[in-house]
Amino acid sequence: MIIVGDTVLSDDIKENFFVCDLEACKGACCVEGDAGAPLEDEETKIIEDIYPIVKDYITEEGRQAIAKQGTWVFDKDGDKGTPTIGDNRECAYALHDDRGILKCGIEQAYLDGKTTWKKPISCHMYPIRVTKYDQFDALNYDRWHICDPACQLGSSLKVPIYKFLKDALTRKYGAAWYEELLREIEG
Repeated sequence: MIIVGDTVLSDDIKENFFVCDLEACKGACCVEGDAGAPLEDEETKIIEDIYPIVKDYITEEGRQAIAKQGTWVFDKDGDKGTPTIGDNRECAYALHDDRGILKCGIEQAYLDGKTTWKKPISCHMYPIRVTKYDQFDALNYDRWHICDPACQLGSSLKVPIYKFLKDALTRKYGAAWYEELLREIEG
């Protein structure tokens, strides 16, 4: 267990390797699972605000799902998340690139300079999932078979999860927090 500020991190984050391999998985995390992407409270307002821009980046099916469900939903567990197309399948914000890889329409708008918000932090931080408690956040490695290619690529490149997610962890907790994480892990 690694403790940094008000966070408790699983040792798996330093002991396991990971680098997304979209060529292999084709963005399966945007379509697999039992709900859309988890959203933090403040992210729901952001999505509402940027949707008029983002809608031009997503599929017609995604726009229809959002028109019916809203820019965000409560999932079956009562948590906030992105709407999905069909029966909890593809995220409504997903798009297919010219190679058939699912990508995030929100992130594409960001990369094109149309918004200042990259994407939901839960997506950016994957494969880490955050569980919020009263006194701390617990950060755990979420193992999922669809990410086996990412584990293999990360292992071949020797990139531990905490290094692969440097930008996401810094976005969530700040640069000073990340530097402290490095000191805790690397000495």
